[in-house]
Amino acid sequence: MAWIVLLVAGAMEAAWAVALSESRGFKRLWPSVIFLVTSVLSLAGLSIAMRDIPTGTAYAVWTGTGAALTVLWAFGTRKEKATQAKALLLSGLVACVIGLKVVA
Repeated sequence: MAWIVLLVAGAMEAAWAVALSESRGFKRLWPSVIFLVTSVLSLAGLSIAMRDIPTGTAYAVWTGTGAALTVLWAFGTRKEKATQAKALLLSGLVACVIGLKVVA
């Protein structure tokens, strides 16, 4: 269960990163509200997951999941150009996150 909570918290990290960008420096209300809510949910999920998962592993999976999903969102919305190099590096990041789960 801790791993599911951790992955959801990582997804919330991606959500707050996107919302933070869309808030334009907290000048837009709804993206700012989404940022605040998802950042609290993300940190709460990380905290809950750390009850059962070692800190280093949990933090690495949390940030890796959030980073990967944020990049995928940027690719999907065409705010960032997807290249072969970026896809290869993103695959490596995902492989490392999976590897941490396997050896945990």
